[in-house]
Formats: sequence, structure tokens, C-alpha cells
Amino acid sequence: MNVLAANPHISLVIPAYNEAALLPRLLDSIDIARQVFARSGGTVEIIVADNCSIDETRMIAAGRDCKVVSVEQRCIAAVRNAGAKIAMGKLLAFVDADGTIHPQTFKQLSQILADDSIVGGATGVTLERWSLGLAVTYALIYPFLVLTRMDTGVVFCRRADFDLIGGYDERLKFAEDVAFLWALRCLGKRRGQRLTRATCIRGVASTRKFDEHGDWHYFWLLRKVAVCMFNRKKVEEIADSYWYKPSR
Repeated sequence: MNVLAANPHISLVIPAYNEAALLPRLLDSIDIARQVFARSGGTVEIIVADNCSIDETRMIAAGRDCKVVSVEQRCIAAVRNAGAKIAMGKLLAFVDADGTIHPQTFKQLSQILADDSIVGGATGVTLERWSLGLAVTYALIYPFLVLTRMDTGVVFCRRADFDLIGGYDERLKFAEDVAFLWALRCLGKRRGQRLTRATCIRGVASTRKFDEHGDWHYFWLLRKVAVCMFNRKKVEEIADSYWYKPSR
């Protein structure tokens, strides 16, 4: 199936920076999910929004029939928005380049968004490995996910609603995904719609940040951000060091 075909049902946007090592396994999982969706007549286009990679990310994406857009601004929100800008699908989905998706992802997302009572949502994830530190970190976040119906993994919504809320907030260097889902949640609430957590199609998230910084590092990261939260410059320095200047 040609993922570059016109008028796809779903456009999946993958922000990527130096993802040559992990992008292929994500694309492998996408191929399987796309084949499942194709059995019911569904089509998907894959867009890789490349954020100044200096490895073979662009070449890998192009070789797998992905649309590739170059984004110079080092801001994950801007990267996601640039991918969405060239998307042709009426349904939009976003996923990070270092994980994998469930085989039923596209089929289920299409069915979920056929329900007018749902404004969008996310699939959630399980981790590629577990430890005590990872489990405690997950337990810390889990109540927030349940209470707000916000999650991570594959984030999805209708294109019209994405445009209506203005996409991802490019003023944010991190937590742009949280802000996006919150804006989507507020939009849905005004219209009598709700966010959903499609946990039956959880993806698998990479633990490379924990591999790099330690399985308990999330707590000292939160502490650093909390201490500096009223100093925008300091917070952006932390964000640059943690998210925008990786060793890879």
C-alpha cells in the first residue's frame, strides 16, 4: 500500500531528531498496524518531521515511503505542528520516534473518532522494561492520567479540532503534549465531548531517558523544575539540557 496516496484517512506525525537507531522499529510496528487497517479499507500517511538530524534519520524515513518535512526550530511543539501542516488526513495522530505502536492502532482510532461524543485522546503506553524506580515513577503519574483522561503514546484528534485550538503551543519547550490535550479537553467540554484513554491499544515507550539518567532520575528532574519554576530562563536551560541536547 502506498502511504503517499492522496486523501488518507489518518495522518501520523513523527517528530524526530537523530532517531536512526530507533525509527526503524517504530516504522516496522506502523507497517503492521497499517496492514490491519487496510483490510477494512483504511489508509494512513506517515509524516516524519525531522528536527535538524545529523544522522541517517531523513534517509531512513524517505526510504520507507514517509513524507519528510525539515524543521529548523528546536522546539518539539513546532516540530509536531510542521508535520501536521502538510498532513492530508481528516484524522491526526502523533507519536514519538523511539517507541512502537499497537497493531490495532489505526483501526481503533478510526472507530473511536467516529463517535461524536469523543473529542480525541491518547492510547497510553507500557514501558519496554520495568524496575522499582520506573514503577514508582509511573505510580506517581497514574492518578493524574485517570482523573484527566490525558495520557501519552499515540495522541489523536480530528484535523478540524487541531486547527481550532491552534495546534501545539510553540511557546513551550516541554510539556507541550500536556497543554495540547488540556486545550482539546476544554474544547470538548464546551461541546459536551470527552477525552478518552484508548488503553486497549497501548504502545510501548522507550526507557532511554531512564537508561541514560537512572531509573529514579524523574524525581530530581521534577525537583529542579519546581525550584526554578518562576525563572523562565533557568527552566528553559533545564529543558535544553534534558530534551534538546541528548548524547545521541
